[in-house]
Amino acid sequence: MALTKLERRTRIKMRIRKKISGTADIPRLAVYRSNKQIYVQVVDDLNKVTLVSASSKEKEVAAKTGIKKIEQAKLVGKLLASKCKEKGIEKAVFDRSGYKYHGRVKSLADAAREGGLKF
Repeated sequence: MALTKLERRTRIKMRIRKKISGTADIPRLAVYRSNKQIYVQVVDDLNKVTLVSASSKEKEVAAKTGIKKIEQAKLVGKLLASKCKEKGIEKAVFDRSGYKYHGRVKSLADAAREGGLKF
């Protein structure tokens, strides 16, 4: 019997998480993508703490109505990069959470890189 999309993504996510872990020096940048929104967290897995988060529901991004989801993801990536700079975070490990590195996930990562975050 074939796997559903959710089961397939969960399996890929677990395979990625076996290899990727965030520390206080180099945290993990975790992406969650729903049908309408996109969320990003910078996580220290050793201390189990979220250091920085950004989403498309924040005022800076949500105020811009009528934009495509890829543009929305770019704004979230830039917002995350600026928040990370304020906290002194320069490097991170990218965790795509089982999503393909394509579309919204790719545009978010590219915008975060342009904002000065290295991964």
